[in-house]
Amino acid sequence: MRSSVVLGGPFRKEFTMSTKIEVNAMGDACPLPVVKTLKALKQLDGEGAVVTLVDNETAVKNISKMAQEKGCTASVEKISDAEWHVTVATSGAVAVADPEQDGAAFCDASAGKGKLVVSVYTDCMGRGDDELGHKLMKAFIFAVTQQEELPATMLFYNGGAKLTVEGSPVLDDLKGLAEQGVEILTCGTCLDHYGIKDQLAVGEVTNMYVIVEKMEQAVRVVRP
Repeated sequence: MRSSVVLGGPFRKEFTMSTKIEVNAMGDACPLPVVKTLKALKQLDGEGAVVTLVDNETAVKNISKMAQEKGCTASVEKISDAEWHVTVATSGAVAVADPEQDGAAFCDASAGKGKLVVSVYTDCMGRGDDELGHKLMKAFIFAVTQQEELPATMLFYNGGAKLTVEGSPVLDDLKGLAEQGVEILTCGTCLDHYGIKDQLAVGEVTNMYVIVEKMEQAVRVVRP
């Protein structure tokens, strides 16, 4: 027999032979999904599982990384293109001293603080002649690959989303940057708007919360 009780805030706790806590982190930007998961793990104080609901792949990756380093197991269920359920299971109490501080340590957005971010909002550089603008954008992306200091993150949104999909004239350069550790993030809403989400060929899908956070935490933001 199983009973459940709704707790305050975003947590729902079910008491069974193995306790499970559900955390709603939909719409939350990093590090909040990780912080909420850590708080729930601390609340478990023993064997059980935390199921965190998130709406972006960055949160999935960060929670999974945290689970591994905390000695837990993580499994991911994709509900839709805008919803994932990440289950973090533990066989015993997890050491969590400060959820906020620990959460920031596992968040990729924190790791990029103080770094260079390249923000690309169009596939055509400058105004005037579009044919020339496309050539200039291709030259710009290539020039990025040749810099001594590579950007920590490249953000693609609005028309810039067209540059990270199959058939893009700069795809090879972007793949080369990704292989060197540059984080390539493309706005999911933009991909949906242009009907090209299934053609994404490099990097990961993100949302506006993460885009704003990356820009805010960067020391320099470069826009072509």
